Amino acid sequence: MDILQKYNQEFQQNLENAVTKNEPAQLYDPIKYILSLGGKRIRPALTLMVCDFFEASYKEAMSAALAIELFHNFSLIHDDIMDNAPLRRGQITVHEKWDVNTGILSGDAMLILAYRFFEDYNPNQFQELAKLFSETALQVCEGQQHDMDFETRDDVSIDEYIHMIDHKTAVLVGAAMKMGAIVANASKSDKESIYEFGRNLGIAFQLQDDYLDVFGDSKTFGKQIGGDIIANKKTFLYLTAVNQGAQVQADELEHLFTINPKDPTDKISTVKEIFTHSGAAEATKKEIEKYSNLAYSVLDEIEISEEKKKMLRQFGEELMLRNF
Repeated sequence: MDILQKYNQEFQQNLENAVTKNEPAQLYDPIKYILSLGGKRIRPALTLMVCDFFEASYKEAMSAALAIELFHNFSLIHDDIMDNAPLRRGQITVHEKWDVNTGILSGDAMLILAYRFFEDYNPNQFQELAKLFSETALQVCEGQQHDMDFETRDDVSIDEYIHMIDHKTAVLVGAAMKMGAIVANASKSDKESIYEFGRNLGIAFQLQDDYLDVFGDSKTFGKQIGGDIIANKKTFLYLTAVNQGAQVQADELEHLFTINPKDPTDKISTVKEIFTHSGAAEATKKEIEKYSNLAYSVLDEIEISEEKKKMLRQFGEELMLRNF
C-alpha cells in the first residue's frame, strides 16, 4: 500500500538485523527463516505510521513494531503446526523444514525476543506497552482456541464468530496502532480511539477475507478460492446461510460440511450458490461495510490533522479494496 511504503522500507531494513544471535543454529535459523519469507508487514508499518501521525519520530516506534512482527510470526509457526500446514507464503513451513519440536521451541524464543524489544523504552512506556502486548497475546490465543472449538460444534452463533475473529485477528491490528500512539505519548482518549479504529477495521478485514475466499479472484486474492469450504470452516457466510436461508438450504449446507470429496469442485459450486441465494453473500458485504464505517466514525474523535485522518481513511479503503 502506497501510504505504508515509506514505513515498510525502513522496517524491513531493521527486521533484517532484529535477530542477532546465531547459536544454537537449530534455535535461531528457523526464526530467521520465517522472517525471511516476506509478508505484507502491515501491522508493524501501522505502528510506525501512527507514531508519526501523533507528531513523534516514527523511528522511535521501531522496537515496538519489531515486537509486533515477531509475535505475529511466532503465532504463524504455531498455527502451522496445529493445522499441519505444509506451506507458508509459498515456502516450506518451519515444522516441515526442521521438525515439530524445533518449531515449538523457536516459536517460544520468538515470543521472548518480542518482549525484549520493549526494554528500549522508558519505564512508563515499557509498562504500558508490555501490558497491552500481554493482553493482546492472550486474546489471540483465546481466539485460536475458539476457532478450533468451532470445528466440532454445530451451535456456533454469529456473535460468537465475530468475537472469535475479533480476538484472533482484529485485536492485534488495534494493538499495533495503539503501540504507535503510546510511543508518541498521545492522550489516553487518542490511544483508545486509534485502538478502536484498528480493531474495527481488523474485523472488517477478516470478514472480507471470508468473503473473498468464496467469491474472490484467485489471481488477485493470492489464495485458493474455496479453501474454507474444502476445510468445512463455519465462517460468517456459512452461519448466516444456515440461520437465514430456507430450511432445505440449511440442511444441504450442513450435509456438505460433513463430507470431504476428492474433487471438491461440485461442493464449492453448490455451497457458493447457497451462499448467494440464501442472502448470506449480501449480508456479509453489509457486515463488512458496518465495521468499516465503525472504524471511520472513530476518526472524528482523534486529535490529529484532517489530512492525517484522511490518510487513515485512505489506508482503510485501500485495505478493503481487494478484488471482490
